[in-house]
Amino acid sequence: MILREFFEKREHEILSAYAAKSDESRGREREEEKCDIRTDYQRDRDRILHCKSFRRLKHKTQVFLAPSGDHYRTRLTHTLEVSQIARSIARALLLNEDLTEAIALGHDLGHTPFGHAGERALAKYSSRDFRHNEQSVRVVERLEKNGAGLNLTWEVRDGILNHKTAGKPATLEGDVVRLADKIAYVNHDIDDGIRAGILTEDMLPKGPADILGHSTRDRINTLIHAIVTASFGKEHIIVPKEIEQALFEMRRFMFDDLYTNPLAKSEEIKAEKMIGYLFDAYMNDETLLPDEYIAYIASGEDRETVVCDYIAGMTDNYAVECAKELFVPMAWKG
Repeated sequence: MILREFFEKREHEILSAYAAKSDESRGREREEEKCDIRTDYQRDRDRILHCKSFRRLKHKTQVFLAPSGDHYRTRLTHTLEVSQIARSIARALLLNEDLTEAIALGHDLGHTPFGHAGERALAKYSSRDFRHNEQSVRVVERLEKNGAGLNLTWEVRDGILNHKTAGKPATLEGDVVRLADKIAYVNHDIDDGIRAGILTEDMLPKGPADILGHSTRDRINTLIHAIVTASFGKEHIIVPKEIEQALFEMRRFMFDDLYTNPLAKSEEIKAEKMIGYLFDAYMNDETLLPDEYIAYIASGEDRETVVCDYIAGMTDNYAVECAKELFVPMAWKG
């Protein structure tokens, strides 16, 4: 027996009736030969982990721009924490852990430099409503592997596209990632806010904190257990109303007291303006773009889309260096 077929058979034997099965995938956009030892979802997970966009996440902002401490989250550590939370839930619910992990690892591949400030800037300066979830799909479908894309399964791409709060993933695994993303960023951003001296545990809204817990560990544990207990054996992922409301109120508090805090976000105006300068420069002169992006335009891609692709793929530091090169006078070298 081919080892992949053994794993596919085992999924039908041990996973929930509501779990996505690898051999029942809607497939890839381009047909390709199956791997003999990995299922399609295992293969997708590996492709995402090894792609360049994934590696660049380590130098992209989560909440704090260019923090001086070593322990603040980046977009990469956030992604890994989402993956861990999502896998814990999926495993407990007997869902497909490989599909869950693939979606989680890929969900933020299209995120801009400087976090949501960069996303807002591209939406502001371009004529389209730039969204990082849609850009993540574009990364895996078009931009990776020099324009060939990763050719991922439909279920992984659907989960990536629908990971935002208002999303409606087609699989339970995708819904688990959608919730894990919120659990991760709310609780870990609280942790970073406390580390930065902007928040304290005592500042958190008392009602939600009493329900969810008074530490990052306790809150994550409460949320995971509540979802697993309510959803086990069900055809939907269920968040108990009291728990959902507490998480929503905690998230609202974070938007009011951290995400828009003048101290935490003091540099975001500069970042947004800098992305605007880069956008205008590349729109006015496409020869400033790297050769591979010029080739996209030559092949018929819309220039504005390609400029957004290039800027969205930048790390924080690379965006700053590009801005320096374009706009900061260099010393004369005789």
